[in-house]
Amino acid sequence: MREWTRRRLLTSAASAACLAATTALPARAAAGAARPGTRDLADALRALPGLRLIEERQDAEPGYRHFVLGLRQPVDHTNPAAGTFEQRLTLLHTAADRPMVLTTTGYHAVLSPWRSEPTILLGANQLQVEHRYFGTSRPAGTGYAHLTIRQAADDHHRVVRLFRRLYPGAWVSTGSSKGGMATVYHRRFHPRDMDGTVVYSAPNNVDDRDDSACLRFLETVGTPAGREAVKSAQRRLLLDRAGMVARYEAWAAADDDTFRIIGSADQAFEIAVLRVLFMFWQRGSAADVATIPGPEATADELYTWLDHTAGLPLYADTAARRYIPYWYQIGTQLGYGDVPTDHLADLMRHSGGIEARNFVPRDIPMAFDSAAMPDIDRWVRRHGSRLLVVNGSQDPSVAEYFSPGGHDSGVLQVPGGNHNIEIANLSPADRASAEEALFRWVGQEYFTQTLGT
Repeated sequence: MREWTRRRLLTSAASAACLAATTALPARAAAGAARPGTRDLADALRALPGLRLIEERQDAEPGYRHFVLGLRQPVDHTNPAAGTFEQRLTLLHTAADRPMVLTTTGYHAVLSPWRSEPTILLGANQLQVEHRYFGTSRPAGTGYAHLTIRQAADDHHRVVRLFRRLYPGAWVSTGSSKGGMATVYHRRFHPRDMDGTVVYSAPNNVDDRDDSACLRFLETVGTPAGREAVKSAQRRLLLDRAGMVARYEAWAAADDDTFRIIGSADQAFEIAVLRVLFMFWQRGSAADVATIPGPEATADELYTWLDHTAGLPLYADTAARRYIPYWYQIGTQLGYGDVPTDHLADLMRHSGGIEARNFVPRDIPMAFDSAAMPDIDRWVRRHGSRLLVVNGSQDPSVAEYFSPGGHDSGVLQVPGGNHNIEIANLSPADRASAEEALFRWVGQEYFTQTLGT
């Protein structure tokens, strides 16, 4: 897969300014639309059709205002008769003439006034969109029939069209992990909505039947000693299954939690152990190998390490219920990688392993759409322009990653980086390239100490 070279991205500040002046950008809002500054921002927000100002919070950094909003969205963008739901948004406003960054976690909205890296770099405004079916952004009913990548992309498109009335300048989108995936899907179906996109640590599971890339990654990441240490800890956990599950059940009882979704504490424990190999490298680093419990570790040390690495509460009902929409998407369109299990085969008791079906109640039907991800991948490879993908070299989530082939696009990698990486973690040359591209997309000149300008 082609890497984004410094030569391809890096231009002088003068040429960047020239490019910004000559490149056509997506259509802006109609002249005369209400904008912050011509009247109070709160009044301008209330005037937007379908938008409810829920709260203005007094927690933003100096120079910003923080709003929690609700936008009335169609349940089905192709069928108005299907009804509507209110989607949660947050707005961090600094100035109407600054760029706007559209972001999502791909899950629940974050209600603290956090700013994404592109927002900080550009001194931009920021709109955060809670993903449909997560948090409070839930259509009525118990089904998930309208939880698709296209419906979510259309949610984002309506947000952009509406808020361009207030913010007619350049727009950039961004997201990490599942949020990055949703950001790419938005670009695929509405490519002219954005002037550029930065995607962090976003999996691209093109063919859910083929897990070879993920399996190969997990059998080669780090060092042989590190991989063997994780596998050895997994075996010791399953060998002490009875004692470990008893601890798990005692924790759940004390927290008034249950295991009805997955089925039992025993199965939830086994799934957590299976996921350890993936999650250790996803969130850790080579330095964390020293923290893996060795052969002399106590049961307490093993259990604590498993909890820290795989997050045992995630598989009990209180947390699992919040993430049913995620696993539904995994099992119907997004796909998911597999993990090596040969070294545990003699100790496993339950079928299905880490398959999405284990995390979704059986009364919710699931059918996998095998055409969805190949369609996204083809578009990214052929037409993904002004699209920057930033990945960590030791992150198994991106064993398969997006490889954009359009104009002014590419992939940058953080050596030794895991799932939690940023542009700031890149090498100095790559960081300068990425930051300059970001400024070029919004039509601003780029000056940094790195470039000496």
